Amino acid sequence: MRFVDEAVITVEAGDGGNGVASFRREKFVPFGGPDGGDGGRGGSVYLQADDDTSTLVDFRYTRRFRAERGKNGSGANCSGRGGEDVILKVPVGTTIVDMDSGDIIGDLVADGQRVMVASGGDGGLGNTHFKSSTNRAPRQCTHGQKGESREVRLELKVLADVGLLGMPNAGKSTFIRSVSAAKPKVADYPFTTMVPNLGVVDVDRHRSFVMADIPGLIEGAADGAGLGIRFLKHLARTRILLHIVDVQPIDGSDPVHNARAILAELEKFSPTLAQLPIVLVLNKLDQLAEDTRDEWCQHILKELQWEGAVFQTSGLLDQGTKEVVYHLMGQIEEQKMLENDDPEYAAEAKAFREQLEEETREQTLAAKEAYRAKRKAQREGNEVDEDDEDEDDGDMEVVYVRD
Repeated sequence: MRFVDEAVITVEAGDGGNGVASFRREKFVPFGGPDGGDGGRGGSVYLQADDDTSTLVDFRYTRRFRAERGKNGSGANCSGRGGEDVILKVPVGTTIVDMDSGDIIGDLVADGQRVMVASGGDGGLGNTHFKSSTNRAPRQCTHGQKGESREVRLELKVLADVGLLGMPNAGKSTFIRSVSAAKPKVADYPFTTMVPNLGVVDVDRHRSFVMADIPGLIEGAADGAGLGIRFLKHLARTRILLHIVDVQPIDGSDPVHNARAILAELEKFSPTLAQLPIVLVLNKLDQLAEDTRDEWCQHILKELQWEGAVFQTSGLLDQGTKEVVYHLMGQIEEQKMLENDDPEYAAEAKAFREQLEEETREQTLAAKEAYRAKRKAQREGNEVDEDDEDEDDGDMEVVYVRD
């Protein structure tokens, strides 16, 4: 299944049914009086988080969703039936943003969590509501109210405790395969990983955390180079960043330069994101001779002037990975304990995450606008073939929800 982490859809709630003007007319019942029923309420549109859904691909081409209209009232004081609600399943970790105002409507972070994005219109009133001692035969009734309609943007950010950073072919996918049951593709060419992969790392009994492997970053990722700008935002909901550095890159590049480039791109994309705890992992030690490993690793650390936590591993041979996992589990548990026991720390952590969410959203939107402007300039210069146009420009399919 194709991984889609953004979509723009239009949701339309159902209109309310109309009230009716009706009078009771039965044999031997004089002065029956008004008996017009009310119209039914229009259906509403909800978004609901679902663990079994992992992508927004269902909203890629089908972009308009409409709930059912309420039925009209009828005589004998019969109210119309309410319209059926529409419940759209989205992945856990989806944020709903109003396109007009830019306000966040909801943030679905738990399975089953639901938020209303468009409210159905109230039904109209039948003439029964207008009878009085001075108006015994009212002939007025009201129409149902219009249902809400709005355009919303769905943004998916994977939910994980630990996010993997690193250049292409640094060994991120091999590492996550080594410590979890995730089976991302592994090959000896760049950008093997094209979509984020999640793996549950079981440390001990009842002790586990979720790790996310995102596509490799390159210099200029924060400006849209490579795949970075599309997936950097997925790190916004992690607690710790695990920076994987290939100590002996197959392309002959300098591991120190590569590590600095990744940290610089992280800072450029989001200074707040760069403030997350970072654990450095010097990977692929199996590519070095045993008598030179320590000396070479010390050289890298000295050049980087690294003062944080650091580990030496070989994901291929599963060496040193267990120590990394236990260290990460300890940090995660410490953070959660502080959030539970210290209200001030919990408030600061919440404010930090909100700032990080907003910063990554603004940066992502700015990069997308710059990309669109560049594409427009290319189209005006006839530099882009028609076959290369953005696939989002297709016709939208309208979905009607019926009984």
